Amino acid sequence: MKADVLVIIPAFNEEASLEHVVTGVRSALPRADIAVVNDGSRDRTGTIVESLGVIGLQLPLHLGVGAAEQTGFRFASRFGYRVVVRNDGDGQHNPSEIPLLLEALEGGGADVVIGSRYREPSGYVTPLLRRMGIRCLAAVLSLVCRQRFTDPTSGFRAFNRRAIEICSRFYPEDYPEPESLVLLIRAGLKVREIPVSMNPRYGGQSSIRTIDSVSYMARVLLAIFIGLLRAAPVPPSNPDPQGRRS
Repeated sequence: MKADVLVIIPAFNEEASLEHVVTGVRSALPRADIAVVNDGSRDRTGTIVESLGVIGLQLPLHLGVGAAEQTGFRFASRFGYRVVVRNDGDGQHNPSEIPLLLEALEGGGADVVIGSRYREPSGYVTPLLRRMGIRCLAAVLSLVCRQRFTDPTSGFRAFNRRAIEICSRFYPEDYPEPESLVLLIRAGLKVREIPVSMNPRYGGQSSIRTIDSVSYMARVLLAIFIGLLRAAPVPPSNPDPQGRRS
């Protein structure tokens, strides 16, 4: 019997951490399905995916995290999952906190719940330039969305059925975490942040070097303002509230 919850783990060259992450997710949500989207990795990630007994979605080329995530959302939409949890493949997210996301999603009237490193002091240390960039980005997004956000680059998120349908159709490719906030708010969805902890990377290297953080944030802001010029996405008229497709 198919689970109601699908955990999406986008992975690019995560051979060092992937088994650790999947083990943690299984421990936290033993009844959930897990889909690892291998984004054209050049290491042993694809082989490891096949050995873990998860749903393996293998992309033939490295398309970027946005395309990898949308692949997971389209899979979730097609097979009628009620909830999607997005979890990094590098070990920074704590799978033991996924139930906190689900509790907030189910009980807080939100369509999307984001785990924030900065909502409350968590002890997680962000390099200074990157932290300054995140603060600037959070301030701009809070102004644009008319709602306070503290961690717009966090990928630790939970989505209900309505949000799954939006993300499966319109998900941004370049800077998916911050751009999708604007997308979801403009589509009329309710987004909520909750405090979570964060770990150092279990293995591998970040795709954003500290020295590039300011440039990255500038490009993100440009992409957001360009996105505001586009028409707002139209949510599905009547998504099945039980998360089942007829």
